[in-house]
Amino acid sequence: MSDAIRPLIAGNWKMNGLKSSTGEFEAMLGGAGALSGKADLLVCPPATLVAAFAGMARDGMVAVGAQDCHPKPSGAHTGDLAAEMFRDLGATAIIVGHSERRADHGESDALVRQKAEAAWRAGLTAIVCIGETRQQRDSGKTLDICKTQLAGSLPDGATSTNLVVAYEPVWAIGTGLTPTTGDVEEVHRFIRGVLTDRFKEEGDRIRILYGGSVKPSNAAELMGVANVNGALVGGASLKAADFLAIAAGCP
Repeated sequence: MSDAIRPLIAGNWKMNGLKSSTGEFEAMLGGAGALSGKADLLVCPPATLVAAFAGMARDGMVAVGAQDCHPKPSGAHTGDLAAEMFRDLGATAIIVGHSERRADHGESDALVRQKAEAAWRAGLTAIVCIGETRQQRDSGKTLDICKTQLAGSLPDGATSTNLVVAYEPVWAIGTGLTPTTGDVEEVHRFIRGVLTDRFKEEGDRIRILYGGSVKPSNAAELMGVANVNGALVGGASLKAADFLAIAAGCP
């Protein structure tokens, strides 16, 4: 990991959490101070909890984000939520293009790009997810898939403040499986090259997160890989102790 890039540990709660979950978030806030020199912390709860969490996190020790947004700022889109709405609630970032959105809702690279642009329009950081399936990896297409998704999903004008890229091999999400550190290093090095080729100096500063069964027991090893600038954490982010332990694993 480059010493010049401050790591980010982002928790994606997915479709988990009720009002009673505020206790876990409160515990995260309580433990964040001890990690202030190690990493930036971000929690992306379901939309129903964004306002409550943002209200609790006024000291800025843990930022709050959202998990998705509609490309447009308003309109006749029943059930959808705009990036501006999340900004209004106190969110600072939005995850877009997660593999579960791509698979469950058929989201294309073009749509993910529009959602990233929507996050920027609202003044929020876009966390753009990419990654290959098991079949694609077994076919030797991992880098080709990542290249295509990066080209189609990232808008022009990316900077180290408005964009984070999260590499999540689909086959590792929630399965307990993780690639070898060598595999992770290869893909993150490739992503870094794509970012610097396209965005020049900014591309060398954009954070690249690893996601996919990140837990306290493997966090330090993963965070020590070159060009891994933090983690996008799923299930382990639901418990304050696990989430804080992962952050503590940053070099």
